[in-house]
Amino acid sequence: MGAYKYMEEVYRKKQSDVVRFVSRVRCWEYRQRPSVVRVHRPTRPEKARKLGFKATAGFVVFRVRVRRGGRKRPVHKGKTMGKPKFQGVNHLKFERNLRSVAEERAGRRLGGLRVLNSYWLNQDATHKYFEVILVDTNLPQIRNDPRINWLVNPVHKHRELRGLTSAGKHARGLVGKSHGTHKLRPSKRANWKRRNTLSLRRYR
Repeated sequence: MGAYKYMEEVYRKKQSDVVRFVSRVRCWEYRQRPSVVRVHRPTRPEKARKLGFKATAGFVVFRVRVRRGGRKRPVHKGKTMGKPKFQGVNHLKFERNLRSVAEERAGRRLGGLRVLNSYWLNQDATHKYFEVILVDTNLPQIRNDPRINWLVNPVHKHRELRGLTSAGKHARGLVGKSHGTHKLRPSKRANWKRRNTLSLRRYR
């Protein structure tokens, strides 16, 4: 096995003494840094390479800190002004996962770069930490590389804000192809609209 395979095996056992100790030490360092900060090289190179990272010009990695927990409804003094069914405030969950939130924050902070992918890095009782891979599509090295220049197309601007990354597709339920997912494509809204729109021919 190569070095990356050994590194992959180490991270598969997250409760081992080695990973727990390293994670605890790194977590302390991450807490002292800003919520979005650039790292010089991926902390998990084997995972980054699986997701498309290359150690060449144009690829950058940012570490993002996201607060854990559910989403409290932002209403004044807990008054939702609605029917009893919708009066919940505390035990609500955000519809997207925290990894897609991290991608969104990185994409908004670095508007000139394109979000390629992301992966879990660390977590403690309060925060989760992710590393987001971004690509500078203005460089000729990226524009001339047939393996990555699909990202140059303007249709991929802010793909993280539209649920087009891997984390976003997970949140939309688009990873499954079996029974129960037929109403999710191309999206919940578009599928509902197609099923509830009466379409008649003009001359009939």
